[in-house]
Amino acid sequence: MKKIIAVTACPTGIAHTFMAEEALKKAAAELGAEIKVETNGAIGAENVLTEQDIQEAVGVIIAADKDVNPDRFNGKPVLEVSVQEGIHNPRELIKRVLNNLVPIRQGVQMTVAGVGSAGKKSVGRQIYKHLMNGVSNMLPFVVAGGVLIAISFLWGIFSADPKSDQYNEFAAMLMKIGGQAFSVMVPIFTAFIASSIADRPGLVAGFVGGLMANATGAGFLGGIVAGFMAGYLMLWLKNMLSGLPKQFEGLKSIFIMPLVGVFIIGTVMFLLGKPVGAINTGMMNWLGSLQNSNPILLGIAVGAMCAFDFGGPVNKAAYVTGTMLLAQGNYYFMAGVSAACITPPLVIALATTIFKKYFTEEELAAGLVNYILGSTHITEGAIPFAAKDPLRVIPILMIASSISAAMTYIMRIQVPAPHGGFLILPIVSNPFLWFGDILTGSIIGAVLYGLYRRTVSKNL
Repeated sequence: MKKIIAVTACPTGIAHTFMAEEALKKAAAELGAEIKVETNGAIGAENVLTEQDIQEAVGVIIAADKDVNPDRFNGKPVLEVSVQEGIHNPRELIKRVLNNLVPIRQGVQMTVAGVGSAGKKSVGRQIYKHLMNGVSNMLPFVVAGGVLIAISFLWGIFSADPKSDQYNEFAAMLMKIGGQAFSVMVPIFTAFIASSIADRPGLVAGFVGGLMANATGAGFLGGIVAGFMAGYLMLWLKNMLSGLPKQFEGLKSIFIMPLVGVFIIGTVMFLLGKPVGAINTGMMNWLGSLQNSNPILLGIAVGAMCAFDFGGPVNKAAYVTGTMLLAQGNYYFMAGVSAACITPPLVIALATTIFKKYFTEEELAAGLVNYILGSTHITEGAIPFAAKDPLRVIPILMIASSISAAMTYIMRIQVPAPHGGFLILPIVSNPFLWFGDILTGSIIGAVLYGLYRRTVSKNL
């Protein structure tokens, strides 16, 4: 029996990672192949591949949207795809490996530069992976800091202000801790974009670039610019200095590269910070004004983005924008984002409850699980249902999420935490209305989806 090894990873490390693992294992069993899958989840790598595993394998499947140390597989047939491919097309991926239709991985320079047979698609794929590596490592800081700040508001919106009658020492401490976690959000994001490109040499220059983005007001947009600039600068510098004698290795890695990288990226961000900051501020102000001038349009946009790819790049764009505005004290935008992310799995859960006879036993069991996933802000629970007929199911979920988001903006509900689902109801400005908005969108979506399933069953 041929042995295949695989690595799965998604930006959050919560759902897609393990869904891809399960899909690959199931497909391997059906095709008569042995497989070992390393998962890079939120708590780190599990079932880690050993040197022996790598040696014994006939090929490697990397289904990941962030850095998973692929250089350890150099010299092996390696198929690098998105985590979504691992979920939706596991049989095809395994067949390609078993039939020797996979190229030999040559090394980091080829994949980072995006040259060779992969062409332009490789460049876009690599940029996306670097960006998601930054998002993946940033999210725990966002969630931890945001939730602590939100909890501090339980004592009052001014509970951290010593001059206010609402002041509470414990609440002030929570605000301070959460604020510190939030303050390194952009530097962490930037540092891990750079390290995904250039490994450890990119980390320092990227982190300092992120600090400069914060200091100059360039914010998240500046962090993206600094991260990619730092990464590719340090990769170029590493290649330029590769010819130095081995005795200079310590000098190169500890002194020359950090000094040059920090100086150049720091200087560039010092000069670019204000122009990029103006763009960043303008974009945030426009989004902030849209929630007042046209909340329905904003709700449609946010809802459609969040339900389009269930935790993928489009969903993450809306979510990260919400966290950026959250850091600036705008709690309205995140209310719609959270509502839109919670809705899709609740649509599935309610549909399987209301229209039971149009679903299989397996789907009914998965539907019950979606009550838990939806209530805890895990959008990915809807993926297995949407994957069966994406052209019809995804638009239904987008409509439902748009209704939920638009209603929260119309009612001007504030959510000061970036995650948590219904667990954060005590700190929502109007928890009953917010819950009602989400339930309304979810019920409408459930009815639409249930009617669709009924129509499909009648045509069979």
